[in-house]
Amino acid sequence: MSGSNDLAIRLRRAAFNRALAEADLAAIGPILAPNVVLVAGTDSGVIAGRKAQLQAWKREFSAQSRIVYVRTPDTIITSSVEPIALEHGKWRGTLSASGEVLVSGDYSAKWRKVGEDWIIEAEIFVTLA
Repeated sequence: MSGSNDLAIRLRRAAFNRALAEADLAAIGPILAPNVVLVAGTDSGVIAGRKAQLQAWKREFSAQSRIVYVRTPDTIITSSVEPIALEHGKWRGTLSASGEVLVSGDYSAKWRKVGEDWIIEAEIFVTLA
């Protein structure tokens, strides 16, 4: 079962990355828990709630020099007692126009299985380069 959960989370992460690349707010929403929390990598700013995060992405998508963020999971650890999982990986932000990497680092994400779907409850990013 944990192998299928690992794959399901990796597929959801790929869908999230695709939605970010395509500036698709409608695709991002269902992947986020209503009370999702994001802690930004550089200033540790907290974005609390799905609505607030979608507003933040809307601003990002309209920026003149848009940065496209990609998260790449290294490990996913699934709980044996709760429908939750922890994802660790690397992230990077590249300029959409040139592909130049502007920022990168590590992240962790907490996922919860609700029905048949895995949704993100929390993410914390650390800018390392």
